[in-house]
Amino acid sequence: MTHDKPRIGLVGSQGAYGRWLRRFFEERMGLQVLGRDPHGDTTLSERALIEGIDVLIFCAPIRETPAVIRRYVDRAAGIEREQLWLDITSIKAAPVAAMLTSQAEVVGLHPMSAAPKAATLRGRAMVVCEARLHRWRAWLEQFLVASEADCVRADAERHDRVMALVQGMVHATHMAQGAVLRELAPAVGDFDGIRPFSSVGYELDMAVTRRILAGNPAIYQDIQFENPYVAPMLERLAAHLDTLRDLVRSGDDAARDELREKLLTQSRTYVGEQAVAEGSYAFERLGYLLADLHEPRYISVFLPLDRPGSLRTLLSVFEQRGINLDSIHSSRSAEGELLFRIGVARDTHATVLRDAMRAIEHEGIGRVVDAAGVSEAS
Repeated sequence: MTHDKPRIGLVGSQGAYGRWLRRFFEERMGLQVLGRDPHGDTTLSERALIEGIDVLIFCAPIRETPAVIRRYVDRAAGIEREQLWLDITSIKAAPVAAMLTSQAEVVGLHPMSAAPKAATLRGRAMVVCEARLHRWRAWLEQFLVASEADCVRADAERHDRVMALVQGMVHATHMAQGAVLRELAPAVGDFDGIRPFSSVGYELDMAVTRRILAGNPAIYQDIQFENPYVAPMLERLAAHLDTLRDLVRSGDDAARDELREKLLTQSRTYVGEQAVAEGSYAFERLGYLLADLHEPRYISVFLPLDRPGSLRTLLSVFEQRGINLDSIHSSRSAEGELLFRIGVARDTHATVLRDAMRAIEHEGIGRVVDAAGVSEAS
């Protein structure tokens, strides 16, 4: 066993995070990775996996994780005393408690996003719950640095209390919005009929709602059912919605004043003027981003060579043809490729855009993966 080049074991190696972690440890940290998963990766027995690794990471479904950990504790029967055990579940108290019944060192982790398309967790938070950590501390810090995550430290109980708000409340409100749309939207043109009327707030809310509906339902179920702090939060949320409903039903001036005081003024005072102003500005920026993404003329380009000057070379194609750019945004495709979405002025002639696209590909600058507004005349 070595703390310099530990062998990594993944329990749940075929899941989205299991696959991402394998790539991360093998390609970014140069470590050997072994895995086991009931869905297609069962070459190693549970005992053989424990015997073959130094760091064991549980990335199983939320609801199953504590029981899975307890089973591995039984299989280990003490041979894990020199190991580090981690989990990456969205709930922390139960998995951490289960890992503490082992003799391994124990840390709970929660990356605050789905498995990314990028190679690291840069720009994403990761909660770190140290439960029993001594000899493995230096390696853990090395791993966290390599992950490029914005790490926040908390104990497992505080994590779960916070997640009732950060995840439980947000998911609950958007699941409820989806149900309300399903029931009321058919009377006004269905989902697609509403979209032309969208405000920035509606677009942002619907982006979250559709993201949840596109995800694995088991994750959203477990976040509601497995966190003991979610039910009390839902009681408070339901109480405030009931208050809002009753005030709107009343409709008199006293009800209007009460709504303003209880649901707006008091909350604004709690949040604070600086945070309110920052949030308002962030909302405006997102509104401008949405407007850019709705522009009818754009080209999305993948640059295969990630090196200084690549973007300048790409932009020179537009400059040489007198094409005025309205916006430039970077994002990642479903395959994880970094794309540049370049919005162009609406008065740009389609033939000029097509010429620019040909030049990008023929000169080996990049690959055009999407375009709009290049087939009709300007």
